[in-house]
Amino acid sequence: MRIAVLDDDPAQTDFVSQTLTAAGHTCYAFKEGKALKKRLQRETFDLLVLDWNVPDMSGEEVLKWVRANQTEHSLPIIFMTSRDDEAGITQILNAGADDYVVKPVSGPILRARIGSLLRRAYPVNVEAAVREFDQFRFDVNLKQAYVGDKPVSLTQKEFELALLLFQHLDRPLSRAHILDLVWKQATDIPSRTMDTHISMLRTKLGLRPENGYRLAPIYGYGYRLERVGQGEPE
Repeated sequence: MRIAVLDDDPAQTDFVSQTLTAAGHTCYAFKEGKALKKRLQRETFDLLVLDWNVPDMSGEEVLKWVRANQTEHSLPIIFMTSRDDEAGITQILNAGADDYVVKPVSGPILRARIGSLLRRAYPVNVEAAVREFDQFRFDVNLKQAYVGDKPVSLTQKEFELALLLFQHLDRPLSRAHILDLVWKQATDIPSRTMDTHISMLRTKLGLRPENGYRLAPIYGYGYRLERVGQGEPE
């Protein structure tokens, strides 16, 4: 998972990043609230870890901006701060935070709290060998996709991209997020490569409104796979 960490203490961001990287996540550290806000406008993150008092835009202001502007999916947000008064904790939870941790916190507890948040926010059984989404089925072990009972031939990258899109159904995914998870942060991938893979998935899986799904580009950002109700415009 892609996790953004907002804290102006380098030692703290290093601790959080190392702790979560060891758990298999990819972390991005930010010292200023406005820098994180700017990235959120063009990239996808799966969870935010916010400190309260940071330069130029506080963690609370970032929290309120996210809740006011990202309405398509409730991005999980955990506050990790030294402030431990009841009024402050209540204030942040009422503003939309999903959890609150008081510094200092141990690595195991931090991993457990964040793992719990991620499981609630993204309830896909990651151990399942076969993932099903309506008429679409993905055999993770065999790297085989099916539409109904019909097998569909996909390349490895197409399979990984399709599964990523379905696991984040109705959520916008930034190009950077897709590159991280499918192309493993490769920097030499031409932009048309991703577009070509998207086009192939649209054709091979029939991801069109008449089949109940739409795989749409988001200008300047990335892509979103979304369900489409009958009668909605194409």
